[in-house]
Amino acid sequence: MEPNNFFLLAENSIAFQMFLIVIAVPFLCALCISLFHRFIFGKEFFSIFSSLVVVFFNFSLVLSFLEGNSFNFELIEVFPNVGLSFHIEPIGLVFSSIASLLWFVNSIYSIGYLRGNSEQNQTRFYAYVSLSIFAVMGIAFASNLFTFFLFYELLTFLTYPLVTHNGSSNAKQGGKTYLGILLFTSICFLLLAICITYSFADTLDFTKGGILPTGLSNIEITILLLIFCFGVGKAALFPFHSWLPAAMVAPTPVSALLHAVAVVKAGVFGIIKIIVYVFGLDYLQGISAVSILTVLAGFTIIFASYKAMKSTNLKQRLAFSTVSQLSYITMAASLATPLAVAAAIFHLVSHAFGKITLFFAAGSIYTALHKTEIKEMRGIFYQMPITMICFALGAFSMIGLPPTVGLLSKWFIITGAVDAQDFFVLSILILSTILNASYFLPIIYDAFLRKPLGYEMYGEKKESKEFYHYRYLGNSEAPVFILLAICCTTTGILLISFLAEYISYFLNYLGV
Repeated sequence: MEPNNFFLLAENSIAFQMFLIVIAVPFLCALCISLFHRFIFGKEFFSIFSSLVVVFFNFSLVLSFLEGNSFNFELIEVFPNVGLSFHIEPIGLVFSSIASLLWFVNSIYSIGYLRGNSEQNQTRFYAYVSLSIFAVMGIAFASNLFTFFLFYELLTFLTYPLVTHNGSSNAKQGGKTYLGILLFTSICFLLLAICITYSFADTLDFTKGGILPTGLSNIEITILLLIFCFGVGKAALFPFHSWLPAAMVAPTPVSALLHAVAVVKAGVFGIIKIIVYVFGLDYLQGISAVSILTVLAGFTIIFASYKAMKSTNLKQRLAFSTVSQLSYITMAASLATPLAVAAAIFHLVSHAFGKITLFFAAGSIYTALHKTEIKEMRGIFYQMPITMICFALGAFSMIGLPPTVGLLSKWFIITGAVDAQDFFVLSILILSTILNASYFLPIIYDAFLRKPLGYEMYGEKKESKEFYHYRYLGNSEAPVFILLAICCTTTGILLISFLAEYISYFLNYLGV
């Protein structure tokens, strides 16, 4: 599409008009927050209103696409056959839908958290969150690797001020690790892989079936795929994973944004897009590259699960859990079969709701009780029953237990592994599930079934008045906005299973 056809496209394509709203509103939201932040509840209003607008038009865009409406728009040509361009396709719509919906929920949560903890620089926080969603939408609708790379890098820079939000020395050090690793991987690996791809294919477009020429050797394909996967550092593959735990110095709404909405999902989304649209599933069949990537992802799963077991801080444990869960998606996609890729897409959705719930719960505990260590979780259910019920369901989803969507997403990955006859993946899934249970279930046991700290000092026969109040009358739940957000994402954990029927749509789209 030529740049001078912009107005013709905007007039004739309903889908394109919706896309313009979806990508422009987060940017305009950040601008309004900066200009009108002095108004009472101004930044909160613009954040919630804008996220609602994006949710509405994004899901309208999904319906429009299912009805057959589409577009492919190039804003400007930068190199021959390469420009700043956008389009819509099913995998991108899944990513944009998650980002828009969870941005809305995260905005509600942020009101309770930031005000409950009297956080400084709230205007800056809301503005950069909105700008980060703008970058996410650019990633979701990018129609080539060049556009993807620009918004991918933009997301790194826009989330850096969120990681270093409180300005402490720990925050600055965490931000340095975050920025250093992500820029190193993207510049040294991802940009290199994009240049190699352009030299091979003379295009960078995301095309179903892939764009690489058929004459490449097995070794060339293997090296290129690994360079791509290491280059997408936001996917947190070993050894480029340490930025993610380091970023936990950020406020909990930022952690939720990083782990469920924006950064890490941009990473695994990028890997799925590269496998499907740059290499192509048929092209990767029987190539040793996928086996190497599968082993690498499997090692990351077990390594990160072990690190999570050893972590004594709740957010750190959740961070290493995220590293592990992301590699589930990478490992499934690396099988390069339609069923396994569809399972990876579904697990991307499942993990988003499960992990944001867990981080919301961690922030709720910190806001209400200022507890951050796992050893402090004893009996906390008696003080915060709503929060801990939601935490338990989020943990069940990570483990893959009923009645949560995590059970279904793991089942799809197992089915994809059986379809690919890859028993290494099956063994990794079994072992990692045991490890997941070993670092989540003790927290739930201590919170629900053990007496609160301080109970023993009064003896088993004489229950103190303090404990009676603690057990039966105490109410230390976090502010209502926090609870509302947690309940919304927990509802998602229970209800998203009904979207599993759309797995067949992706199987048809991917060629089954």
